[in-house]
Amino acid sequence: MGAIPTQRETISRASDAPVHEDTASVHENSPPAGAPPHARAHATLAGTPLAPSAARALARAAFTEWAELGLPGTEYLTDRLADDAVVVVSELVTNAVVHAGTEVELACRLEAETGALVVEVLDHHPSRAPRDGAPEPPYGTPEYGRGLRLVAALAESWGITYRTGAKTVWARLPAEGKEVVDGMQAYAGERAHERGLRVASILAPEPQRPEQDREWLNRGALSFLAEASDLLAGQLDENLVAALAGQLIVPRLADWCAVWLEDEVAGHGGWGDGATFGPGPRLARVWHGSENRIEELRRALEKEPPHLSDAERSGPVPFNWPGEALGPRAAHGSALAYRLTAGGRPLGTLVIGRAGLLTFPDEITGLVEDLSRRVALAIGAARQYARQATISAVLQRGLLPGAVAEIPGVSSALVYEPRDKGGPSGDFYDLFPAGDGRWCFALGDVQGKGPEAAVVIGLARPWLRLLAREGYGVGDVLDRLNQLLLDDATEAADAAARALTAANGRPLAPGDGPQTRFLSLLYGELAPFDGGVRCTLASAGHPLPLLLGAGGEVRTAAHPQTLLGVVEDATYTSETFELRSGDSLLCVTDGVTERRCGSRQFDDEDGLADALEGCAGLDVELIAERIKRLVHEFGEGPPEDDLALLVLQAE
Repeated sequence: MGAIPTQRETISRASDAPVHEDTASVHENSPPAGAPPHARAHATLAGTPLAPSAARALARAAFTEWAELGLPGTEYLTDRLADDAVVVVSELVTNAVVHAGTEVELACRLEAETGALVVEVLDHHPSRAPRDGAPEPPYGTPEYGRGLRLVAALAESWGITYRTGAKTVWARLPAEGKEVVDGMQAYAGERAHERGLRVASILAPEPQRPEQDREWLNRGALSFLAEASDLLAGQLDENLVAALAGQLIVPRLADWCAVWLEDEVAGHGGWGDGATFGPGPRLARVWHGSENRIEELRRALEKEPPHLSDAERSGPVPFNWPGEALGPRAAHGSALAYRLTAGGRPLGTLVIGRAGLLTFPDEITGLVEDLSRRVALAIGAARQYARQATISAVLQRGLLPGAVAEIPGVSSALVYEPRDKGGPSGDFYDLFPAGDGRWCFALGDVQGKGPEAAVVIGLARPWLRLLAREGYGVGDVLDRLNQLLLDDATEAADAAARALTAANGRPLAPGDGPQTRFLSLLYGELAPFDGGVRCTLASAGHPLPLLLGAGGEVRTAAHPQTLLGVVEDATYTSETFELRSGDSLLCVTDGVTERRCGSRQFDDEDGLADALEGCAGLDVELIAERIKRLVHEFGEGPPEDDLALLVLQAE
């Protein structure tokens, strides 16, 4: 079979090929396993506009090859079934690839005993934003699953399976053709324009029958809510929650839905007796069973955001039907608005609509009300996470210098990679002028992470700068910082004792007792002179710095001393040496030296010194980049600790 653009493909015919088993279908039950497939095609498709055409070509080529080989089950493979399968393949790949913008895996298989065709599209990155090069619109969560009503009409059964980091959409087409539009001819005999009419008819909203609603509600409502809860619970972005709400509701419960979100900072605009205190709710997501109606429906809804009075906030209330945006076939219908609240706080509004109904059945309104509570809880959790992430990011920025000072005659390079991107790190650095022709640098590591580490860094960094600018030497600075940490720990212990007394001897809650605040620190002073830089430094419980000479020799540049905040009245000493042109000083935290690969650490048997020796002749940026790369490559997974390194090189 010839090559197909934008894909890497393999076709196999092993009778023992594994059968996919769905475990958490959102729309229908999992596809029946049936007999082991005797014909199977598999391909990986890149996320480009050519992917759907590549998928169609793969499917047609596979069907042709299966028929030529006379594989079991191909006697059921009629032109009608093949054409329907190609349409389903194209639709699934279009939704997964074009809208999601990620690589997907396509699998087609023919069940030998029944002749049914099964199509599966697996997306390994269901939450990745589109990568078409265009700037993302505001709140631009990619929309997945559009146009799947066509798949539902052509297929005997279909569904969506969500797993951690993956989303699979599958469809099963029976061997005998399934009529989906009254009076339509077999698909193989249709001309191009007739084929387009058939697809348009399938995509158009279908009349809903209350007896179908009740049958489905009796069968799967509880399962639907359980799966919806699992799907929504792990989302940390409110816009993705809104998008998933649309996928869950349309087309099963409504023809279309919309989600407005309120701005917590600006106020509850748009709510309450017509009063507006902010810019109003933001229309975060609009979803329709027919994708060509979405944009027009969005424009209509943006003109009329929901305004609910206090008396109307306890349950669903009627919403004006946007008939002009839905076309002549949906000129009349029923729409309901649900208030989204969590913890007593208004978060937004969910609106659903269905054409051809005067009122929604009570079973549907009750189910959507239950679902809206879950959506509100998920939005509240996502906002709480966003608030915490913002606080952590602001705190982290405040704990680190805004810029690294430039030192005459010295080049510097810094690598700083906190393990937790959203929270305060235990590692910190600084490089600042101290006056009188001196510059000071520090690389520290606080025991623990999070708020407790932030407290220690918040004490240490300002005091380092203050003491250095007051003219204290390296050893004196460490002496005083050590005493400061001990005094702070004593005050914390006294406060904990008073709290224990006030609690009548009851045990304190976790985190209320005194906290140990140890700090490992490498601190030094640089004084440029003609021909080099004089460096004075001391290491307090920190990985020792390494000096790389211009000739490639490596040696340690300090001796080990006690952690700060441990020993009362400790006396710290410093060492002085000269950096000549081409000499480099490497300072690291234990995230570098203790990087693990099984039972081994990166610095075992002088591993860091060996790595630095291989950097002879490199400039400061290349040294930093090389050490960072070697540390990352040493272990299989990402680093398990914060990673920081500072390289200073005499020019």
